[in-house]
Amino acid sequence: MRKLILIGRSEAGKTTLMQALTGRKTEYQKTQYVQLHGAVIDTPGEYAQTARLGHALAVYTYEADVVGLLCSAKEPYCLFPPLCTSTANRECIGIVTQIHDRNARPDRAERWLRLAGCRRIFRVDSVSGEGIGDILDYLQEPGERRAR
Repeated sequence: MRKLILIGRSEAGKTTLMQALTGRKTEYQKTQYVQLHGAVIDTPGEYAQTARLGHALAVYTYEADVVGLLCSAKEPYCLFPPLCTSTANRECIGIVTQIHDRNARPDRAERWLRLAGCRRIFRVDSVSGEGIGDILDYLQEPGERRAR
């Protein structure tokens, strides 16, 4: 399986998504530092939200095969500037989280991620599991098959 790094704002759903992707029990825990869980790298939202910490994310992307930019469907704005994926030397995907929240606007979040440069977008609900299998299938190496 290809390694995925999750990048996004605090409370965008990175840790919950990591738990869903790795089959862990869903429980809230504040991510304090970059953590590797199987083939998923979970990062603190503050790294993406703070200019002096953002450079660390660039370094950590070298540890991954795929960069996942997360945008919650209920966020009031997007953290990622237009075409920011053009600076990455890794494949970048967009992941819209919290799609079933009563304030969710997944179409808007998807547009923001496409504007950032993500060509492939996944919509997920980490609690119900919706969309998780699609990401796991996408991360498979060529010739690898995921057990269902």
